[in-house]
Amino acid sequence: MSEDKDLRIRSKVISEGVSRVPNRAMLRAVGFEDEDFQKPMIGVASTWSEVTPCNIHIDSLAREAKRGAQDAGGAPLIFNTITVSDGISMGHEGMLYSLPSREVIADSIETVVSAERLDAFVAIGGCDKNTPACLMAIGRMNLPAVYIYGGTIQPGKLDGKDIDIVSAFEAVGQHQAGKIDDDQLHQVECHACPGAGSCGGMYTANTMASAVEALGMSLPGSSSIPAIAEAKAVESVSAGQAVVELLKKGIYPRDIMTKKAFENAITVVMALGGSTNAFLHLLAIAHSVEVDLTLDDFERIRRRVPHLADLKPSGRYVMQDLNDIGGVPGVMKLLLEKGLLHGDCLTVTGKTLAENLAEAPELKEGQEIIRPFDQPLKPDGPLVVLKGNLAPEGAVVKLSGIKKQRFTGPARVFNSEDEAAEAISKNLIKKGDVLVIRYAGPKGGPGMPEMLSVTAMIVGQGLGGEVALVTDGRFSGGSHGFVVGHVSPEAQVGGSIALLQEGDLVTIDSEKQEMNIEISDEEFEQRRQNWTAPAPKFTSGILSKYARLVSSASKGAVTDIIE
Repeated sequence: MSEDKDLRIRSKVISEGVSRVPNRAMLRAVGFEDEDFQKPMIGVASTWSEVTPCNIHIDSLAREAKRGAQDAGGAPLIFNTITVSDGISMGHEGMLYSLPSREVIADSIETVVSAERLDAFVAIGGCDKNTPACLMAIGRMNLPAVYIYGGTIQPGKLDGKDIDIVSAFEAVGQHQAGKIDDDQLHQVECHACPGAGSCGGMYTANTMASAVEALGMSLPGSSSIPAIAEAKAVESVSAGQAVVELLKKGIYPRDIMTKKAFENAITVVMALGGSTNAFLHLLAIAHSVEVDLTLDDFERIRRRVPHLADLKPSGRYVMQDLNDIGGVPGVMKLLLEKGLLHGDCLTVTGKTLAENLAEAPELKEGQEIIRPFDQPLKPDGPLVVLKGNLAPEGAVVKLSGIKKQRFTGPARVFNSEDEAAEAISKNLIKKGDVLVIRYAGPKGGPGMPEMLSVTAMIVGQGLGGEVALVTDGRFSGGSHGFVVGHVSPEAQVGGSIALLQEGDLVTIDSEKQEMNIEISDEEFEQRRQNWTAPAPKFTSGILSKYARLVSSASKGAVTDIIE
């Protein structure tokens, strides 16, 4: 807990004194009355938008959070920031803007909260980049704050089976392979996304929401409550009330987001079999609170945490199913009982994690979604850090649902996702190939695009697990198969992946945690001497700025590191 226990209201600088009359006049125009100027000003940062089902309902949650803050004695104000839909931006140039949108969201929240001198705030997010962006802003400013996750979408239904957005991407590959016809493809399109909420499996949005609940920055149950559930509106009211209490008690984000709290978050991600994007986002959030977190910390924790959750994309169930049998609190309660969580970490309830979980019900008996500890899907975490001459700073691979632990094959090298997708569609990629997509990193993309379209095409053509994919870009949480991303250093800065040539033998060994090119050191050095950095793809606008500022993926791909 912060040593400064005084409730010093920042907003008083715009409410006290004769010189502040213009400030008060403007606030009266938006609904303030005399008594409101004596209350703390509470921001409600909303990512509401009509561009994605993940965020279509967040305006109503923002109003509920505002009501909660008002009832608790605050003077709340709603403001908006952007979102982009990862699913809609996938597979074309729009995906270049996805990861940079994380920085835009974080920067805009920081800008509004600081410029308006707000005392505390609630942040509400849905789609993939919303959650880490909100937490990065929270961490930077270190003002009392609570995060609300907009919630998971319900699964779609087709022919009596659950489907989701990844089903739509994979159906494209099946259609290209002649396995389904036009009408079947259209039926998947029409039924995959039935309404509001973020993608339903253990993809990036649900992964990061679970991680933030484990960090202690959202109320218990926040990450698994479905978007359309009445409990989500109730949670939003409670979050508005909670942030005022945090202000009164002098509890700040950096009191909560400690190194041990990040270890809790990584533990939950590993147990649930979360998205590889958790590496990028947790590193970035840790940077915002000045916690020293590295890829080595993920690997240290992975070795002691079993993979327990049978969730999509590699498993059978979705987040709503998990919610029905006890949700993320039930999973965390189990992990705490097994000694895998730090129960003494503070949370936004003002209680410790252990105190919160003491009130949570255990997972329902007889359920098949969370495996028992003696029958895990994998005895250790499925998100593995690889290093070697192809990735000196590291790369990440997700091994859930993958039987092979070692893969050796000839490199099929492409300098863009479009080139690779064309080769797949023409059946030029064969079993045993190592498909390499480079110049797709944070600087090279720029924006480190996801490769869901390519991985879905591979799975749709029946090559899942039979073809390895290596990239300095990243993957959607919906991607599965033998896929390695975040290769660092990236090609744009002369990393080893830039030196690969067609036909080079690449070995990926998850047991040894290595990824190497089978060429001599002398050949490697010769290629390095002959390599020339390609010109930037953008010379103006946000992508140009992003490419100049962004750090390596191994450091979270943040834009405010001074090197």
